Amino acid sequence: MKKIELLSPAGDLERLKVTLLYGADAVYIGGESYSLRANANNFSLEEIKEACSFAHKLGKKVHLTLNIVFHNEDMDGVEEYIKDVVDAGIDAFIVSDPFIISYIKSNFPNVEVHLSTQNSTSNYKAIEYFEHEGIDRVVLARELSKKQIKEIIDKVNCDIEVFIHGAMCTCFSGRCALSNYVTNRDANRGGCAQVCRFAFENKDEKDFTMALKDMNMAEYIGDLIEIGVRSLKVEGRMRSLYYLATVIGTYREIIDRYYDKTLTPEIMEVLQERLDRVANRETSTHYFMKEADYTDQYYSGRSEASNQDYLGQVISYENDLLKFYERNYFEVGDLVELFTPEGEHIDFIVKELYDEDMNKLDVARHPDNIYYLKINTEIKIPEYSMLKIVERKQ
Repeated sequence: MKKIELLSPAGDLERLKVTLLYGADAVYIGGESYSLRANANNFSLEEIKEACSFAHKLGKKVHLTLNIVFHNEDMDGVEEYIKDVVDAGIDAFIVSDPFIISYIKSNFPNVEVHLSTQNSTSNYKAIEYFEHEGIDRVVLARELSKKQIKEIIDKVNCDIEVFIHGAMCTCFSGRCALSNYVTNRDANRGGCAQVCRFAFENKDEKDFTMALKDMNMAEYIGDLIEIGVRSLKVEGRMRSLYYLATVIGTYREIIDRYYDKTLTPEIMEVLQERLDRVANRETSTHYFMKEADYTDQYYSGRSEASNQDYLGQVISYENDLLKFYERNYFEVGDLVELFTPEGEHIDFIVKELYDEDMNKLDVARHPDNIYYLKINTEIKIPEYSMLKIVERKQ
């Protein structure tokens, strides 16, 4: 059985490298034009070339989003842009416009075209139409149940991709007019202001929001594999390196353990807790097991305070000295976990800490500074390994 694909977001080149190293089979990125994440750093043409080269050396793929709602002026230069990114090595386009689908399939038949979730596809008849137009994969609307997804898969021939983790759009799979109405920023052309997360004052002088809780499908990965889903997609091109490393690494372990039959309830509990701790919002499975209701949505009293678990990112490890960028305060005596792109997890107490000039310290308190700490292990600790707090010293 061919393993299901784990598809990760990447807002820039460093995020792309981290997610691939932590276990993603493919990444989706945005170029400097035609992407729905205009606020992300996005990729220049040269960066797209570097991204594809890096991914292909690992035997992995890069998908490019080309999924804005195109207006007349957006068509200027789009054909030349498509040729340039195909030449750069892109493996697939994620699109929603009928002309763009037709143009790519007619001129670059060896490049896959995936129908974006922005198209809000939620029935098999629509997919049959797009299959006739040459679509290789459909990213389903997020408002479908397990039963509905399985019925679609049983009746179509193309690959099916679904979202499994991350922020949910309050409007139907991204068809949002709130941002346009409130801020004059077009959500369907890359300018979403996330108005659904604004706190509005109501007549009782209490804050009201209409935001949905994030999605977390960790408990149901086996179900998605068994009904024939081809790709599992994580949301979050603007998320931090630590978030992406944790989420992608955790889903990688869930998928691999499911296939080799080592995903016990006890292990699943640990992995679910890992996902819960890295997020700053509550989560839900939304429509997958039942019709979504008020329990899947925030109304008031919403808190999104980030925790301070993330301590640092490893630069190198040599002669028992771990060199790293600090991200959050910690002290000698704290219990810390180090995790690597290969899936290794090591808990240890910080006993020796040094600044960049090798002066001994008791505390690391300056984010983005370089520090060293002593750790004795035979486990390989490569670049992009991460440090996080387990327990503060008493």
